[in-house]
Amino acid sequence: MQLSFADVFIVALVAWTFASGPHGWSSLLTDGDAGWHIRVGEMILDTGAVPHTDPFSFSKPGEAWYAWEWLSDVGMGLLHRAGGLKAIVWFAGGLIALFAGILLRYMMWKGVNALVALGLTLIAVGACSIHFLARPHLVTLVLIPALAWLIDADRKNPSWKLWLVVPAMALWTNLHGGFLAGIVLVGGATAGTLLERRWDEARRYGLLTALCGVATLANPYGFHLHQHVFAYLGSDFIRNAVQEFQSPTFRGESAMQFELLLFLGLITAGGLIARGRFVETVWIAGLAHMALGSQRHITIFASVATPLAAVQLTEWWNGFAAGQSRKSIPGILQQMSKDLAPNFRRNSVWAAVFFAALLAFDAPLMRWPSDFTSVMFPVEILEKYRTRMLTSRVLTTDQWGDYLLYHGYPKQRVFVDGRSDFYGPQTGGDYVHLLNGLHNWQGLMEKYKFDFVVAPVEWPLNSLLKASSRWKLLEDNGKTLVYEKVEQKVREPKF
Repeated sequence: MQLSFADVFIVALVAWTFASGPHGWSSLLTDGDAGWHIRVGEMILDTGAVPHTDPFSFSKPGEAWYAWEWLSDVGMGLLHRAGGLKAIVWFAGGLIALFAGILLRYMMWKGVNALVALGLTLIAVGACSIHFLARPHLVTLVLIPALAWLIDADRKNPSWKLWLVVPAMALWTNLHGGFLAGIVLVGGATAGTLLERRWDEARRYGLLTALCGVATLANPYGFHLHQHVFAYLGSDFIRNAVQEFQSPTFRGESAMQFELLLFLGLITAGGLIARGRFVETVWIAGLAHMALGSQRHITIFASVATPLAAVQLTEWWNGFAAGQSRKSIPGILQQMSKDLAPNFRRNSVWAAVFFAALLAFDAPLMRWPSDFTSVMFPVEILEKYRTRMLTSRVLTTDQWGDYLLYHGYPKQRVFVDGRSDFYGPQTGGDYVHLLNGLHNWQGLMEKYKFDFVVAPVEWPLNSLLKASSRWKLLEDNGKTLVYEKVEQKVREPKF
């Protein structure tokens, strides 16, 4: 089987993203949530049961908790036991490469100019890169463009394959909460076909939407999971306190790439309306609204809007190139695209073989991680004080709480970690109150009986702790400060 240009593209993308970057594979571990996901997965493997109550905190011990990504957690637990963090980032990198490959092949299937498809795939990958983290959401990153492609193909040639979405939705529900985005896509197809007055298609996709909705009930928590997820997504506290649920700020390279896709997508939607194609219009408009409301949804918008915008760009380019000489630059590019297209469409497994072979290489060039990145986590400080903190109550960031759980569970318990849906506005509000050193901070310190504080230098609480006689500064390296509670001596009464 011959090597295809799609293989070369995937290999180059992996090398560019993970081999040449400043942090290599460790860039996938800049979010601590991977730590508690691994521990949940190992817990399920050990007990054979999905947890229904909190096992990790001393702030809300034993309270009801939804491990709604439990199946992904099991996968991460298995990978970690097989190959440590190396296996975790390798699999995460594979999902990212698969996402890019699906996006490229989807555009080629739609007849997009090969150079346009290549360029927009790179832009989409760049726009989504803010979420390139070793977490369960990478499952949704892969499934969204695959679902859009399946619906697109079914509209052109109805097939029984569409109904595979129903069992896939049941599986998706247990892998990641992004299954709701899948329901949005299928429901959008229903709404769009109704607007197009394609009644048979509308009934087909309406039935599919209903069956997918029923399939999502196949989870350990039943409909209570849906209640929890909707409450979580609608929480004002979460939207205000968690950065990834806030609107994007258009700064930085990835944000600019998203802005370009947004601009192209909305122009494309206008052309689609003019041609009476409302399914794609509903998708673009609905997902653009979601992405502008929460940067967490940028990946979903990019996965769906990019192929649609690529078709529009190809039409514009073909119209422009048609009047150009074959010896001109546009003419040369047009011929180059035609020559490349068959090779891009060729099926090949060489990229998968290459990626599988990466696990066998432990050369320094690969920079496989043995721990979370010290860029985001106080690795050396926490290693130094870990034994003393292991059975103590530590106040630290939610991300560093994840890191403590990864290294210290089951002995280690935390105040908060990355499970913002579990802690909610009450405990989460106390956490925000403490780090900012707001009034009654001392009362909250007593309420939770903290023994240690591991604080980033930017916490306003630092100035109060330094001035307090009840806390002793153990270490300050310019980035992280460590405090230990001073035992208060009880004075004997004088007679």
